[in-house]
Amino acid sequence: MNYIACHFEVAPTEPWTDILVEELGSLGFESFLYSETGVIAYIQAIDWSKTLLERITLKQNDNITISHDFELIEEENWNATWESSFEPICVMNRCTIRAPFHPQSSTELDVVINPKMSFGTGHHQTTYMMVQLLLNIDTVNMCVLDMGCGTGLLAIIAHKLGAKHVTAIDIDEWSFNNSKENILVNDCLDINVIIGDASVLGNETYDLILANINRNVLLNDIKIYTSVLERGGMLLLSGFYKSDIPMIDQCAKEAGLRFVEHIERDDWIAMKYLY
Repeated sequence: MNYIACHFEVAPTEPWTDILVEELGSLGFESFLYSETGVIAYIQAIDWSKTLLERITLKQNDNITISHDFELIEEENWNATWESSFEPICVMNRCTIRAPFHPQSSTELDVVINPKMSFGTGHHQTTYMMVQLLLNIDTVNMCVLDMGCGTGLLAIIAHKLGAKHVTAIDIDEWSFNNSKENILVNDCLDINVIIGDASVLGNETYDLILANINRNVLLNDIKIYTSVLERGGMLLLSGFYKSDIPMIDQCAKEAGLRFVEHIERDDWIAMKYLY
């Protein structure tokens, strides 16, 4: 599978790069790699058209300047692309997230992620915050659901923290395959990986649900998540901005959830709810 890499230079970078990423995600771009001057966005070659770039409304904002070029990334070149840019990341001095070509870490949790085209290496603010929240939860013997699992990172961490059963779901086939690969590398073989969206959730219930997706998907699916959440269970949400809190919170309250806390990182938000 070939991808198109679009290199965007954004000035000023903050907060406009994150806003651009959100808009690109709505246009079909699947994966993002931040740079000092902006972001590199990836989209499947079969979904690519130059006209997509003409639909970026942020380019009409006179307060910023956005320039871009693009290139074809063939599948066999993807690992080399990541090896040149993917550095290990450590969260709370407890969890190191690294690629297979990095040396093993000495932290409590050593998680190996081969990201390929999937989202979720810990580098983005939302993933980092979800790991933070997860590390502060006693997941021993919990049943955990990772919605929009991407690379499978959160599911793997939950498993390593002692969850007795973990299910990981993503609508993207590439993420489904990448999660299975990363689960194998981390020796977390009993994680159940499913391809689909919230509609595939059945009668199984969970003590903890992790959903790092985007605002619109969350607003649509929070009630579905709650329907499979045990009483007293927890829901962790991220993938949205500080300005989105009122909408997310209202939706959560309507679903019977009680707000516990939120954390913030560069205007991105992660929230914790109890049912």
